Amino acid sequence: MKKIIDGNTAASLAAYKLNELAIIYPITPSSPMAENIDNLAVKGEKNIFGHKVKTVELQSEGGASGSLHGSIMAGELTTTFTCSQGLLLMIPNMHKIAGELLPTVFHVSARSVASHALSIFGDHSDIYSCRNTGFAFLCSSSPQECYDMAVASHITTLKSSVPFLHFFDGFRTSHEINEVEIMDDTELKSIYPYSSLEKFRARSLSNINPIQKGTAQNPDIFFQNREANNQSYNEIPSILQETFLEIQNLTGRSYAPYEYIGSPKAKYVIVSMGSSCDTIESTIKALNDNSIGLLKVRMFRPFSAKLFVEALPKSVKKIAVLDKTKEAGSVGEPLYLDVISSLAEENRKIDVVGGRYGLGGKDFNPQMVKAIYDNLKAKKPKNHFTVGIEDDITNTSLKVNDLNFSTNFTECLFYGLGSDGTVSANKNTIKIIGENTSLHAQGYFVYDSKKAGSVTCSHLRFSEDYIKAPYLINKANLIAIHNFSFVEKFDILNGLKNGGTVLLCSNTLNEEELINTLPNNFKRELALKDAKLFIIDAYDI
Repeated sequence: MKKIIDGNTAASLAAYKLNELAIIYPITPSSPMAENIDNLAVKGEKNIFGHKVKTVELQSEGGASGSLHGSIMAGELTTTFTCSQGLLLMIPNMHKIAGELLPTVFHVSARSVASHALSIFGDHSDIYSCRNTGFAFLCSSSPQECYDMAVASHITTLKSSVPFLHFFDGFRTSHEINEVEIMDDTELKSIYPYSSLEKFRARSLSNINPIQKGTAQNPDIFFQNREANNQSYNEIPSILQETFLEIQNLTGRSYAPYEYIGSPKAKYVIVSMGSSCDTIESTIKALNDNSIGLLKVRMFRPFSAKLFVEALPKSVKKIAVLDKTKEAGSVGEPLYLDVISSLAEENRKIDVVGGRYGLGGKDFNPQMVKAIYDNLKAKKPKNHFTVGIEDDITNTSLKVNDLNFSTNFTECLFYGLGSDGTVSANKNTIKIIGENTSLHAQGYFVYDSKKAGSVTCSHLRFSEDYIKAPYLINKANLIAIHNFSFVEKFDILNGLKNGGTVLLCSNTLNEEELINTLPNNFKRELALKDAKLFIIDAYDI
């Protein structure tokens, strides 16, 4: 069943069907997941067990994770949704949950952790802060993967008894609207591990079968018990692959813990996680260069050196590892260090450089991908680089040149003010077109952190092909301006394609008045780009 939804909704639909209880506390940009769960319960939607999911809102993320810990100890299938500082408040309970091998899934729309300033936008600093908790980590790179990886996480956590952290890029994926194929209850039931569920219930706290938990241990046995969990983590890669195969047999969508994309004879490969992977993949196709490739990391923890290296072509000479975080003072960021260790363990001699991108929600586009490949092809590639900024202080940045990156998308930009209805109307437009025509649709919405009353920009794409483009539109076929003052304040036509269309909302419909009111530079841009101008008085409507 096809739905036009965002990543948060996709993840929450899977979580609702496969859980009995959701313990929640809202934090941007994960809040819609908890809200969707609550809405489904209010509407009387049933999970695959034939019940409504219970929702409980606590007074903080620390309380939510503590309550979740107690719930799964009692044998109830429980989940939660969070990110950023909220996720950090859950870390003490995460260590306990993992140490006690309790199955659960935390769904995280990954967001920056406040450092020199607060940012509500996405990067991976929050999930990296949790990598020593003992949770398994599974990453999604698109709204479709948000659904499929959520299903895979809930099934694999039960089979393995290891808790999972399922994460995806905050805003960039959590709020991107795209097509998502949803499994129905019958399909979910056909792959659900009921025998594993029975084992989970059997070892829950019960006055009929009392067990001891929460003990204190001394040096004589603590170390041994920490190592006793090794087998559970060693089995996760094979269990996850088994789950992926079950999903593929049902849906036709194939996944792997580490997936290689590109030429089988590639010499230069980028390793990355999250929405950046779709941008890199689309750039590889556009460049049509047989020397380049991408290794997409889905399973970040446990990191399997064997499977990672097996996924790399034998021809690879140089690798660029991209991390969406900065660890000040470290010899390198987390994924970069894992890749170097994995290659050393498997005796693959490949030159590796690391780079940072997308911090605080900074856009990551095909031009930047091209710059990374150009750096790799240099005789001595720059290591510990940044891309997407101009660093003229420590000179870490790569030079990004314009790239004639043409697509077959119809691309539209809609400028409005927060709470004026622009974003909501565009969401409806995407759903109408995506669900009722043969066209594929994608939408992404850029908000100011001040939200209501600030400028919003809706990025809409339509195409006859499925759209994999998780980056901002810089040249649009249509620009709609929903507030007349924007034509005076911004160079708003800079992103218009030649021959494009401009739709201006104004209550000044008299042509002579309009000509006298519009700024000369705006009229000049219209003429130079041979643009069509349409006026609508939407205020009156």
